[in-house]
Amino acid sequence: MVDTAHRNTGVEGVAGGVGVTALLVAAARAIETHRPDSLARDAYAEHFVRAAPASTGWPVHPREVPDGDTNPLWGRFARYFGLRTRVLDDFLLRSAHAGNARQVVLLGAGLDSRAFRLDWPPGCVIFEVDREEVLAFKHQVLGGLSATSKAARVPVPMDLRDDWAGALPGAGFDPAAPSIWLVEGLLFYLPPAAETYLIDTVDRLSAAGSALAFEVKLEKDLLAYRDSALYTATKQQIGIDLLELFDLEPRPDSAGRLTDHGWSTSVRTPFDFTRLHGRGPLPEPNDALAGNRWVFASRTQR
Repeated sequence: MVDTAHRNTGVEGVAGGVGVTALLVAAARAIETHRPDSLARDAYAEHFVRAAPASTGWPVHPREVPDGDTNPLWGRFARYFGLRTRVLDDFLLRSAHAGNARQVVLLGAGLDSRAFRLDWPPGCVIFEVDREEVLAFKHQVLGGLSATSKAARVPVPMDLRDDWAGALPGAGFDPAAPSIWLVEGLLFYLPPAAETYLIDTVDRLSAAGSALAFEVKLEKDLLAYRDSALYTATKQQIGIDLLELFDLEPRPDSAGRLTDHGWSTSVRTPFDFTRLHGRGPLPEPNDALAGNRWVFASRTQR
């Protein structure tokens, strides 16, 4: 059953700033769930959207989207999040079933419901690291649905600006055992030094047999895409200016850093997976997704 560690509603944790982007992604997952050609299904996503005042009136079904798939936000951008969900779902399950890693760490877990909706191997433990109020909101919604997790779930209520690495062992994480790490939709918001610290910390805590996936943006100048359809529609339709939330400093080469530390890495574009699955966004002019990359890394030796 859902843990009972959090007692407040946590709605304030998803009411503004980066927190509200978790609701944006949840709405996209809800829309994807109801598509006839869905890439990923998340039955909990629409309940998060409906439970938060910040997302009142947002669509959770394709029939609720003005202009359908031609809508840059709830069409193309939402499809991007659906594709990302599918690709990272596949990564997590493939990594868990292929090796001995039974501890999964979701950094900046947000409204991720993978502990509840994916078929994990026996013995898996999912550590969800995020701010206390975000986890409390998720707990409230899932508790109201009597949701049951398919793996042991351990919320770790920590701001990633604090000592989350120190909190993990106290929550039961074993750095001597292989682990699977996911950093989804987080690094864009962090200063470069914070991204490097996060990557170095994951490296330090990862035994042989560990795996990591994360998402980065490689544009030299994010503001060059300010008038892109995706950013414009997001600001006009739901009042979120993503470029005000992103850190605009030049990004570090985190994939290269992992390679230097002995990891095997693969850097892919989302469009690679659009072509693989036969649906999802494809490149377009003035494309705010042009610099997005998904990085997959594995450590065979320590």
